[in-house]
Amino acid sequence: MEFPIHGTVRPGFEAVREVFTKNFTADTDVGAGFCVVQDGELLVDLWGGFKDRACETPWTEDTLVNVYSTSKGLGAIAFAWVVERAGVSYDDPVSKYWPELKAAKGGLTIGQLLSHQGGIPGVSTKVSAADLYDWEKMIDLLSRQEPFWMPGTAAGYHAINWGYLPGEITRRVTGRTLGEIFNTEIAKPLNADAWIGLPDQEHARVSDMIGPNHARIQPDMSALLAMKMPALYPVALQNPSIRPYQDASSAAWRRAEIAAASAQATARGIARVYGAVANGGGGLLWADTVAELAKQEVGLSEDLVLGRPLRRSRGMILNTENQYGPSETSFGHAGAGGSVAFADPVRGLGVAYVMNQMQMNLNDDTRAGRLIRALYAAL
Repeated sequence: MEFPIHGTVRPGFEAVREVFTKNFTADTDVGAGFCVVQDGELLVDLWGGFKDRACETPWTEDTLVNVYSTSKGLGAIAFAWVVERAGVSYDDPVSKYWPELKAAKGGLTIGQLLSHQGGIPGVSTKVSAADLYDWEKMIDLLSRQEPFWMPGTAAGYHAINWGYLPGEITRRVTGRTLGEIFNTEIAKPLNADAWIGLPDQEHARVSDMIGPNHARIQPDMSALLAMKMPALYPVALQNPSIRPYQDASSAAWRRAEIAAASAQATARGIARVYGAVANGGGGLLWADTVAELAKQEVGLSEDLVLGRPLRRSRGMILNTENQYGPSETSFGHAGAGGSVAFADPVRGLGVAYVMNQMQMNLNDDTRAGRLIRALYAAL
């Protein structure tokens, strides 16, 4: 089957286009985009494939797609704006703004909360996907939740709950939602087609998500089944389980302002945001604020939910295994199924890969990883 590939690359970056094309012909991509912004200029801007599993509707330049936890990086950037403009400090105790939160009783700081040290990766009450759209209900559940570990002493991935944490502090401090701040104060000035809370009139542009069980190439399931996940994994990721088509492709999900997982974007839109951050804030944030955003809160240590070592800043994952290229100072976030975005301040780069076909990978030979390696080989 042929997959239409569109877009441009600067001279010298033709190998990146070749890798992008091979992600369709030799791997599992159905529809995807890859974009690199350097010092405000497009180095690579590619898109291709189809918006649907049946491969009938072409993926166009303005096709949006859900990026799951790549959303967290966008939410963290929006919260950095709150820190800068509303007089909040990452070192402030969370209880200063959210005294009802049980996890904050022991002096947990905002920086610790944003770096997944809050001890509330899930809630003990059974919740449905529909409950995630009820902000007040989720805040009440989180406020009353007994931490699963002593807050501030370890990190464990808050897969969905993370979005409510900076979101509620933002609401209490500014009277605005974190999604509104991202959309109007970050994305709009950059002409970045990225959203946390997508207006209904934009929904027709969105690609449906395709679950990993539909991928053309499947991993070794015996190896997958042999993996033993930490006891907290289902607490964080299976209450509720988010189904790619039924939930993450629904109008309610696209409309929701869950900064942990529901952002809708093009690769170019996300790359523009990270490109601004990589260049000292790009006029949206002060350079000092960007430095605070990227400041390490969690050194290389095993995540209690994911069971693998990570370094974390205030909402970002710091470059740990060259997943963001060779620069140790790069930071960003990846999403379930394969999306990834990051800033490389050393080279002034904003990089983003988005796709609709989710994939389970047991190694580092990923679609995004190959693109990133090809990019740095060409720089």
